[in-house]
Amino acid sequence: MSVKRSYHHGNLRIALLDAGVALIGEVGPKGFTIREVARRAGVSHNAPYRHFRDKDQLLEAIAVEGFERLTAAMKKRSVAGATAAERLRLCGCGYVDFALHWPQHFLVMFDLASRGLPKHDTVGENAFQTLLGFIIESQKEGVLPEGDPHPLALMAWSMVHGIAKLAISGNLPYTSKQVLDFTQCASEAFVSGMGNLKQPGNSIGVLRKRRPK
Repeated sequence: MSVKRSYHHGNLRIALLDAGVALIGEVGPKGFTIREVARRAGVSHNAPYRHFRDKDQLLEAIAVEGFERLTAAMKKRSVAGATAAERLRLCGCGYVDFALHWPQHFLVMFDLASRGLPKHDTVGENAFQTLLGFIIESQKEGVLPEGDPHPLALMAWSMVHGIAKLAISGNLPYTSKQVLDFTQCASEAFVSGMGNLKQPGNSIGVLRKRRPK
């Protein structure tokens, strides 16, 4: 007797997200099709449209899920820090650890960055605000220079994002644990280096410009 898969109470949406993430791992966001997602989820090619208007909305849902997990990972990792500087460094490790565990989400999150999709932008901003909060705490603690915290947050973000991108693309000669140790060392260098830096006033306005949509 055959057993049919049930998608009641939201299970279809979860199945489609899971199938979408798996597909991205193989073909990337650009090779992604909603028909193939449906096939992998074991449903008709029309079934995804019960939850998602089109391919972009499905990708957006994967990106939103990713940013929510990223924010949670940064906050969870930072809890162990006894000082603001330690929490900032651990936040960076949480960022990279998320990318190591969820590389497909990571790809979609930033592939969609230029599309200006509302939910994607909101959860992305929430993740950035989490990092910004640790920067501000470190300024109050006196380990980072006073002034506009945004340039410092963008520098920290650029550093950990670069490490994450290199790691998940296989361009760092380290194990996952070594990648996190490397991130910790880089974060310590960032905090100590920025502590001796006086921000040039004429550069802040440039650094705070938002990405064009």
